[in-house]
Amino acid sequence: MTAHELHGLMGAELTQRAEEGCAVDGLRAEWDRLRERPAAEVAAETEALWTLVDALPSPTEDQEPSSLEAIRALRPDGPRRMSVDGAALADRVHGALLGRIAGCQLGKPVEGWHKTAIDAYLDAAGESEIREYLPLLETVPDGVRKLGCQECTRGRLHGASRDDDLIMLGRKGAAVSPGDVADGWLDLLPFGKVYTAERVAYRNLVAGLRPTASATYRNPYREWIGAQIRADGWAYAAAGCPELAAELAWRDAVVSHVKNGIYGEMLFAAMIAAAFATDDVEEAILAGVAEIPGDCRLAACVHDMLAWRRDEPTWRGCWDRLNERYGHYHGVHTINNAALVLLGLLYGEQDLGATVGIAVHGGWDTDCNGATAGSVLGAMLGARALPAQWVDPLDGRVASALFGYADNRIEDLATWALELRRTVTG
Repeated sequence: MTAHELHGLMGAELTQRAEEGCAVDGLRAEWDRLRERPAAEVAAETEALWTLVDALPSPTEDQEPSSLEAIRALRPDGPRRMSVDGAALADRVHGALLGRIAGCQLGKPVEGWHKTAIDAYLDAAGESEIREYLPLLETVPDGVRKLGCQECTRGRLHGASRDDDLIMLGRKGAAVSPGDVADGWLDLLPFGKVYTAERVAYRNLVAGLRPTASATYRNPYREWIGAQIRADGWAYAAAGCPELAAELAWRDAVVSHVKNGIYGEMLFAAMIAAAFATDDVEEAILAGVAEIPGDCRLAACVHDMLAWRRDEPTWRGCWDRLNERYGHYHGVHTINNAALVLLGLLYGEQDLGATVGIAVHGGWDTDCNGATAGSVLGAMLGARALPAQWVDPLDGRVASALFGYADNRIEDLATWALELRRTVTG
């Protein structure tokens, strides 16, 4: 890293520590002062400042641990294994994959947008809700953003574009370890296709650090969304087993994340695994939150969303409340984006278009949120119940950036997940 790249990371680290409850105002003033120093002095002084930041005690440390044993000691009661309908499972795994991929494609053109920007685009298109893939405006009015990833818009989508577990389970089975996951990254994943927490962790792995040090050294993004969006494969291979899905997700998450960054992957892995065994959205959510510490910030967010759903008749009213409480987080943080996934699930009335539409319309990390919401609901409904307008444009295929897995049939991935489930769950 250059001195100024390190200085930039330090700014993000101060924000991270403040979110943990640390007092950083004095250190932030010192960091601001470094902007004016000559480049030759910035690196050494930033390193010295980072040593001081590392020494700060975290007020949330006891209630937000990162080890599996400590997490389990603080989790509430919940269903650790649930009964699944074996005859329906193949269709439900296929449905989870289709729902995930469709939700991801929906969110790609507005990735990173705030809800207000999405509102403006929809208004220009003469639409108020997202219930189909987004329309592409030939002429965009002044003040309205142009869509990105235009091949994912209505009428233009033909096969699913790249979006980045099953592979590591295929290699190692239920014994897969954080070290195995790390080795899989180095073998299969191009460095240029990872970002934020994963990019820092990858760099740390190349430098010789191993999990869990790979997640913590100079990694201010360690509670961002990157692990949360890796939950699905573990859940598919542990369908009906929320506890096992959460454990597998933990083994993956600790390569790059800590605390709520880990909990996000555990929450949704357990929730998706539970969705194969229930058609009740709230039951699946409660099974998910039962696998993370009861007093962590993410659990508080989940319970806020459940309570607000009872109070607020519309998703927009609920969005206003979640934005007021959680909108201060970065647009790719775990907690605020988890809230948007829940928003779609709680207000979508088990309709795929409404569920992924609301999750995407809420903004921030739109492709990830649409994908996770679609995965949960697809696992509940199964492939045969998903509307053709969402499924047919995928052409049954999905691309990948992993070496050796560039083009994949979605149905083959579902079959593979079922085979792994037999190995993993016993």
